[in-house]
Amino acid sequence: MTQIASIVYKPQGQRDPEDAYLRVDTDEAVLVAGYGIENDAKGGHPKRNLNVMSYETLTNLRSQGFYTEPGQMGEQLVIHRLDVDNLPPGTRVQLGSSAVIEVVEQRRGCARFSHIQGKSLDLVDGKMGVMAVVISSGPIRVGDPVRVLKPETHV
Repeated sequence: MTQIASIVYKPQGQRDPEDAYLRVDTDEAVLVAGYGIENDAKGGHPKRNLNVMSYETLTNLRSQGFYTEPGQMGEQLVIHRLDVDNLPPGTRVQLGSSAVIEVVEQRRGCARFSHIQGKSLDLVDGKMGVMAVVISSGPIRVGDPVRVLKPETHV
């Protein structure tokens, strides 16, 4: 079953240490439309409320020596059994019973990511998941079902 595998957020008012991402692993959260995870210091950017990755991609990256504990790839949500890396922009995904996100673009790493991981960004090109915005607010929990919604057709 396609489901939420991990949820993490960055606490408000906290600074990342030099060599890691400061993230808090949680079993549940509330997604807020146009913001991201409620009370997440990373939320609110108009084009990237969330960083979403695939559990299977993280497993593969771990075998290549990447540090993939929850949040350490810079992600906020991890989805089990969904090829997140290949979701095209505009794809909407329902998380739990009511939250809906929309893919904006493929996620790209930055110099900070490369410094923390100690590896070249070239090694993760096309494997960093997607940036998404929250379209519909709602509570989410680890284990909640995830489904890709069919695109709306306009006549």
